[in-house]
Amino acid sequence: MVIVAGFLGAGKTTLLNHLLRNDAGIRIGVVVNDFGAINVDSMLVAGQVDSMVSLGNGCICCAVDISDMDAMFDALAHRRSAIDVIVVEASGLAEPRNLIRMVRGSENEFIVYGGLVGVVDAVEFPQTRVLHPEIDQHLQLADLVVLNKSDAVSDSGRSAVVSTVRSIVGDVPVVPVAFGRVDPLLLFDRRENLSVESAIAVQLSFDELLRENHSDDDHEHHLHAQYAHTEFVSTDPIEPRRMVEFLENPTGNLYRIKGFVHFAIAGYSQKFIVHTVGRHIRFETTSWARGETEQTSLVLIGTDLDAAAVETRLRACVRERSEHCDASSMLPVHRYLDAG
Repeated sequence: MVIVAGFLGAGKTTLLNHLLRNDAGIRIGVVVNDFGAINVDSMLVAGQVDSMVSLGNGCICCAVDISDMDAMFDALAHRRSAIDVIVVEASGLAEPRNLIRMVRGSENEFIVYGGLVGVVDAVEFPQTRVLHPEIDQHLQLADLVVLNKSDAVSDSGRSAVVSTVRSIVGDVPVVPVAFGRVDPLLLFDRRENLSVESAIAVQLSFDELLRENHSDDDHEHHLHAQYAHTEFVSTDPIEPRRMVEFLENPTGNLYRIKGFVHFAIAGYSQKFIVHTVGRHIRFETTSWARGETEQTSLVLIGTDLDAAAVETRLRACVRERSEHCDASSMLPVHRYLDAG
């Protein structure tokens, strides 16, 4: 589950509509946590409590009051659900921290918190901060910041806004976009005909991550045209503390890391699946398949990536043959293991 937050008019609904029009085969359940109206593929969905609208592409849109959100989570996320991911669009006046607590506190076993995407209006942000200084605190909760309407400001103006945002959020990645056009594969995965009970975090192949989503005459919107990428493979075990330090403080403006990590520590010999969206980190565990090579395999996507520097830092996470690791070294991983 991903939360999208931002001040009134920042472009949350525009971004949401773009995600719903995705051609990646991702079935999205949308929860809008206040009353109002949302335009989805030229449909005007009246914002009434517990209203649900099928969008024809396997997606569902609903609008609920915050007090009813947990019931909606249960309606969308269950063993026979056809929904791949839930996106919560926060009210422009909502307190994101409360939504995060609600998602993390959900007792639904199929609800897993996937991070907060903060949407910023590149044009209005300087004035919005003056009128609503609490916006800074909201942004500090974000795992990824989308700088929307970046095409409507000059290069110098855009640089100034990016600099201001980074002064607030630190090293959280900032993605400049126009019309909310964020590639959905940066936020969540595409599943191939998987039921919920068998959906144990599917590893996107390198080709899938670089899949061209648009026609040749729209080349600038191809994923490979917008983002840099690199991959890392190691058959030697990984030192957990150094890996977590890399994930928490990665090199470059990394938006997405996904793959498997091989720790090979007594009591922790299983496959560790890692997902990051911006600075949100999550580990899951599963078994190695029979005959599968037990190795670390990661795909990393972002901008301003120095592939050599990333490779160097990840190689530094590989354990020396004489290096001893016991269960205590896994404590940093536990902070992100199966976190809701």
